[in-house]
Amino acid sequence: MTRSRLMLCAWLLAVFATGSAQARGVYQTPEAFLDEIFKGAPPQPRVVWLLGDIREATDEIMGHHYPGLRIRYWSKDNRSAWILDEVGKERPITTGLVINENAIELVRVLEFRESRGGEVRYPFFTDQFKGTSLTDDYKIDRHIDGISGATLSVRALKKLARLALYLHSKTVLSDDDTSQ
Repeated sequence: MTRSRLMLCAWLLAVFATGSAQARGVYQTPEAFLDEIFKGAPPQPRVVWLLGDIREATDEIMGHHYPGLRIRYWSKDNRSAWILDEVGKERPITTGLVINENAIELVRVLEFRESRGGEVRYPFFTDQFKGTSLTDDYKIDRHIDGISGATLSVRALKKLARLALYLHSKTVLSDDDTSQ
């Protein structure tokens, strides 16, 4: 191989390696997300316990046993915020989701740890979820376009959207603001 070809290969390798590393990062802390969503006054967190029917539905939605016995959420006036993790290919993607009544208001990737698929953090992708609700069989009610090269990250965010919608329906809509 000629010297110029070697230099070109080294340059291309550096560009691709840098691009992959740039996908990783903390884009917003959970605290900053909650402050933004609740205008600087987030309510006290509540907990939904993953037991019985809720555990079964959660595992069905996620396609695996969701870790832990409980999930924390924040709610006020039939609006809830959820900070959930799901593995894309190998690492968790931390996502903030806001549900207003029975529909998604906002999806935001807070931290992305994978080497590929970071495009899911951009509004061109996450804005597709706005207004989405859950069907009776735990599916979202509209098609979400994928991203070439980010299939597993897209699947992870779709699962988290379904989970947040389901948990909202089981907690916030049934809360009378006196329960934990």
